[in-house]
Amino acid sequence: MCRGTCVHTSNMYMHALVGRRWSSSPIPSRRGQSMQYQSINPTTASPGAEFALITNEALEATVQQAADAFEVWRGTELSVRSAMLRAVAACLREDAGRLASVIVSEMGKRVQEAYFEIQLCAQICDYYADHAGQFLAPEQVPGVEGALVLKEPIGPILAIEPWNFPFYQIFRVAAPQLAAGNVVIVKPSELVPECAVEIAALFEKHCDVKGVYTNIFASHDQIGELIADARIRGVTLTGSTRAGAAIAEQAGRNLKKVVLELGGSDPMIVREDAPVEWAVQQALFGRLLNTGQCCVGTKRLIVVGEERAQILEAALARIFATIPAGDPGDPKTKLGPLVSARAAQTLQDQVDRAVAHGARLVAGGSRMDRAGFYFEPTILADMAPDNPVYREEFFGPVLMLDAVGSDDEAVSLANATPFGLGASILSEDIEAAGRMARRIASGMVFINQASRTQADLPFGGIGQSGFGRELAEAGFGEFLNRKLVTAVPCGTPPLGA
Repeated sequence: MCRGTCVHTSNMYMHALVGRRWSSSPIPSRRGQSMQYQSINPTTASPGAEFALITNEALEATVQQAADAFEVWRGTELSVRSAMLRAVAACLREDAGRLASVIVSEMGKRVQEAYFEIQLCAQICDYYADHAGQFLAPEQVPGVEGALVLKEPIGPILAIEPWNFPFYQIFRVAAPQLAAGNVVIVKPSELVPECAVEIAALFEKHCDVKGVYTNIFASHDQIGELIADARIRGVTLTGSTRAGAAIAEQAGRNLKKVVLELGGSDPMIVREDAPVEWAVQQALFGRLLNTGQCCVGTKRLIVVGEERAQILEAALARIFATIPAGDPGDPKTKLGPLVSARAAQTLQDQVDRAVAHGARLVAGGSRMDRAGFYFEPTILADMAPDNPVYREEFFGPVLMLDAVGSDDEAVSLANATPFGLGASILSEDIEAAGRMARRIASGMVFINQASRTQADLPFGGIGQSGFGRELAEAGFGEFLNRKLVTAVPCGTPPLGA
């Protein structure tokens, strides 16, 4: 089997060039760091492996190693880079069961979803192995003889990644950037360090150039210093709007390209022609995927027609009240835990504030009385726009439900949020739904699906959901230098002469 060795962090970071310094901005010493990378099983609340913060000396060596690795990796034949990604993909598929179990135990994802996540990562690796040559091919400028745009890697990319898709979020950055010839330093979430160790072991096993991919278990202060470091050439973050604003400010101050995939308050519009029973199933999937911990999952159900809204509300309330929660490692389980005690408490506070300011609690509303971090599937209705929670993101199994009188009202309500990540429309009339999709302010719209992601579809949002794209050719090109090269015959007079 392709089994990655769980390397302790102190060994992972010390491959290189200790003592070598970058003269412009070596990473200074920091004291008093209290951040901790701690694996906790969300199903039982029992602690797992604990990882120490990387030292400043090891971090400096890691960054220098990445900078040195880039000078080698950028010149490596594309066939070598593609072969590395294909080998990682094969290992992901061969070891999918074990890797999925790591996600289940550390993040609480249901086993079917964890297995799908591993398979999706393999697909992403293969996609970029197959298409990197096409994406890197020089482009002739139309109508200008002798003018080419070359596409070249820019250097080490810092990726700050979340916990909710602990493999997929990293692979959708690492695979395209490594195929492009960049190198990647990943700061994973403090909640999923064991998943991060597994990923690092995969790349270390299949890449001969040390420093092409590296995990760092770093503090927030250390990350701020990395963004300012001249050796880091780009930054990408998946996280909250607040975190995105802070990272964008730091990156802008240091003239670094940044890509942000942030929160969402994604609407699902149920048009009058959509079959009700089917709409119920779509809403269930859209809201309960990953126990509601999905940036692009359905957050708001907007139903055209008061009577139809009442039918959907009653049906969803009945199902929400009977969904079996349990061990996410059991394939029969339909609802797993939230990732942490803090996540559960945050969701409880949001629901309580929403109800205190006039929202109607239709179903659920509380943490479950059991071990682990379980929260009842919850429906909130009649939430007025002046409710302080109205424009917040619920990151858990909480669904807001609204009834409207027309398609125009549905679009208006869908756009009544500072977010703009995804949206979905359910309708038998795909052309009408397509016209509605053009009016929705978001980065993605899914017609007759709650959401969709795959390697060849661009992923990203607008507004407070961020900017830039991941996946597809758009994601591949985010950290490329598009270099213009023009050539005219020797002896050509200067412009304007």
